[in-house]
Amino acid sequence: MTKDQLKERVRKLPLSPGVYLHKDKSGNVIYVGKAKALKNRVSNYFQAEERLNPKTRQLVSKIDDFDIIVTETEFEALVLENSMIKKYKPKYNILLKDDKGYPYVRLNVNADYPAFSVVSKPGHDGARYFGPYPGRVAARRAIDTISETLHLKTCSRVFPRDIGKDRPCLNLHLGRCCAPCTGKVSPEEYRGLIAQGVSLFEGNAKSLERELTEKMQAASEELQFERAAMLRDRLRAVQKLGSRQHVVAGAFAELDVIAFVQGQTRACVCVLHYGGGALQDKEYTLFHLTESDPGEVLSAFIKQYYAQRGAVPKVVLLSHEIEEQEAVSDYLSSISERKVELATPQRGERRVLTRLAEKNASEEIERREQQSERRHKSLELLQNVTGMIALPLRLEAYDISNFAGQDTVGSMVVFVEGQPKKSDYRKFKIACAANGQDDYASMREMLTRRVQRYADGDEKFTPLPNAFLIDGGLGHVRICKEVLDACGLDTPCFGMVKDDKHRTRALIAPDGREFGISATPALFALIGRMQEEVHRFAIEYNRKLGGKKVRGSTLDKIPGVGDKRRGELLKYFKSVDAVKNATEQELARIVPRNTAKAVFDYFHEEEQT
Repeated sequence: MTKDQLKERVRKLPLSPGVYLHKDKSGNVIYVGKAKALKNRVSNYFQAEERLNPKTRQLVSKIDDFDIIVTETEFEALVLENSMIKKYKPKYNILLKDDKGYPYVRLNVNADYPAFSVVSKPGHDGARYFGPYPGRVAARRAIDTISETLHLKTCSRVFPRDIGKDRPCLNLHLGRCCAPCTGKVSPEEYRGLIAQGVSLFEGNAKSLERELTEKMQAASEELQFERAAMLRDRLRAVQKLGSRQHVVAGAFAELDVIAFVQGQTRACVCVLHYGGGALQDKEYTLFHLTESDPGEVLSAFIKQYYAQRGAVPKVVLLSHEIEEQEAVSDYLSSISERKVELATPQRGERRVLTRLAEKNASEEIERREQQSERRHKSLELLQNVTGMIALPLRLEAYDISNFAGQDTVGSMVVFVEGQPKKSDYRKFKIACAANGQDDYASMREMLTRRVQRYADGDEKFTPLPNAFLIDGGLGHVRICKEVLDACGLDTPCFGMVKDDKHRTRALIAPDGREFGISATPALFALIGRMQEEVHRFAIEYNRKLGGKKVRGSTLDKIPGVGDKRRGELLKYFKSVDAVKNATEQELARIVPRNTAKAVFDYFHEEEQT
């Protein structure tokens, strides 16, 4: 559709609120926006080019068509815009990673001995939920902190089912657990401890301190000195926790401060979480943006951020004003189910907070740009050492892994600008290795398949790297060179050679030239990291395939052999064949005698007959 045709369509648009979807020639949605008046907003895209910023100019050059969805109110348009962005993931919208995840802490309140656990999101199952937390590590740390403070169990045993089955673990002797496994802690007593844990998760440390103080004094007056001493120790632990209450605070921030800062090559949004008048946590999100409108970025960010997080504080302060501030405030209120104040302070203490967030964002940009500069210098060193024509911004490393000649797999890892790009990692199940172990043939198959997928136009294998790095010596890299030559490609390739201590000491070219890297720390670190990563990825895939075979093992058919016994046997004997050839006495060293007899009889039934 021509620009004149698009302008003609714009003239016929209504002055109603709604959402517009820009599309390219292939019909793909490349941008989603909302408008208080569709005609006025969409027409802004088709004005004189010199009045548009670079990003908008590039977007407009790709627009071939657009659709609109009319809504009743601006608020409805805002909600619809967010869902459309999530659905289409348009190229020119600000997008937050969906896999960020904000987990919760769950309490199974209906159990006799309730326990805290980490879950991805709240459910409608009658349990209590606390959070969200910035990540699973933070949620687990909160549980560990409270368990340590109140001496809650941290094992996986289920009570009362497992009471008395095994002896208490070391935590009892270290004074870290009240040991309900001994049967000396009643469900009522344990629920009392859990209730105190709930108070801490809800941020009520002060009220819990008062409660423990009253109980300690009462126990002392009743001459229950042992109980009073126990309550005193618990009170001290809770008071000590008060200084790091933010560790368990979860979503109980009263104020968020969000700032946007534009750097030379990237932009950053910093979120500071405040609770109880103190800074509890901070988060950064970086974008590869230049010359962006701060209000536009902040508006897009906070809508997606709080929709993913599922929890909003009472007050959100912004470093820059946004167009639809009132509508966004209503949207945040709908998420939190209470009134949320959204403000852009110009002076006073609140402005000091937004400046602090801006300072944090600026420092993060500077830190990342310094890291990027160091990585580029490492790549320049690699280019100079090996004599490559192009700066190796994209590198691919390859490795072969097998277990005793079986389950041979190949791995391909990708580093872009010196950083791993895991979305481009690929793994290969090697077919030619079915007849026996042959690393050279396996490497040839993997590289041939990779290059052929590129030649076939497969987007998952595009583009080619600036250099291929092969885990191995001269023989392996010559295989790579043969594959590339056969396909008419002149991409450089090098083998990553290790020393006697299994550290990468040099790169080797197909013609036998070696390039030492151990004397260059930055280059040594980069190549060593790539070699470790490709090796890890290969072994991980190999173990995954082996695990599937183990789960479907012959041992599963033997009465009395479950997951635990099967694991013990395979850990010791390494393979099912070794288990089959073992004597009954050898088996009895690893598993109980009756299980050993069942295993031996299963494999030797015909001989006995």
